[in-house]
Amino acid sequence: MKIMTSAPNCLILASTSRYRRTMLERLAIPFTTESSEVDETPHPGERPAELSLRLAAEKAKAVADKFPGCTVIGADQVATLGHEPIGKAGSFEAAFEQLKQLSGQVVQFHSALAVTDGNETLINDVVTACHFRELSDDEIKHYLTFDQPFDTAGSAKAESLGISLMESMRSDDPTAIIGLPLIELCRMLRHFGLNPTLTASTTNIIS
Repeated sequence: MKIMTSAPNCLILASTSRYRRTMLERLAIPFTTESSEVDETPHPGERPAELSLRLAAEKAKAVADKFPGCTVIGADQVATLGHEPIGKAGSFEAAFEQLKQLSGQVVQFHSALAVTDGNETLINDVVTACHFRELSDDEIKHYLTFDQPFDTAGSAKAESLGISLMESMRSDDPTAIIGLPLIELCRMLRHFGLNPTLTASTTNIIS
């Protein structure tokens, strides 16, 4: 067990995602960001949830290897309908077809998280089940025009108007859907001796 401290060591988010950076900023702890440059190609026969866990761990390790002595956060998220992965649409047309497919369906969002100090790594998959309500074509078109969620798996931003597309959401961590499960992250950081509750500061971002 690490000694709990109110002063964090070097903390790095192994991601350049603006969504994850914004989420981590909610904890008001000092951190920097670093791209992991990990190859995200799935292994043959690898299931989406397995891929997400592996990538989160590999991203954390890749950055930890470059910055010894730092605590590194890696994250990855995949969405699945049944056992099939749902990617990022990339365009209005593709997002429209994706939301037509997801209308009335339950989508599983696997938000994988890994934290390492270079010697020990904690990993976990926080699942959010999103039940999309039945959507009309007009609703889909207006939503896509408003939110433009073309870089988001499932073409719905739950932190914005995308929440209006949902019939229900189930998860142990309400922040997981955005890509960085903060409840689980805080638990992992405490394991490594970094307590966000004791570390929070109004001058938090150094990256």
